[in-house]
Amino acid sequence: QVQLVESGGGLVQAGGSLRLSCAASGSIYSINDMGWYRQAPGKQRELAGLITSGGRTVYADSVKGRFTISRDNTKNTVYLQMSSLKPEDTAVYYCYIEEELRGAYWGQGTQVTVSS
Repeated sequence: QVQLVESGGGLVQAGGSLRLSCAASGSIYSINDMGWYRQAPGKQRELAGLITSGGRTVYADSVKGRFTISRDNTKNTVYLQMSSLKPEDTAVYYCYIEEELRGAYWGQGTQVTVSS
């Protein structure tokens, strides 16, 4: 089993910044992709950012230039630095990892609320 623990969500004013962290633990052989998805009320879950084991990054168009995803493989941790936040970034943010032998795992979600 693999456990994911997220932290860093909260309430911030528009234009502010937040940093999300997600630490994976348990039966980990190797982690391929790591990422952050988000789900706003009444909307489908969507990708915010993803980083491969080789360091390649992918971002949603709506967050490009404002969000930066990174990972620390020594700590099995993925980060999402969010800057210039907008009210439309308000959502529950979910950590995602793809463990090489056991498949995909999701975090429990952390709320990010951006006030105008």
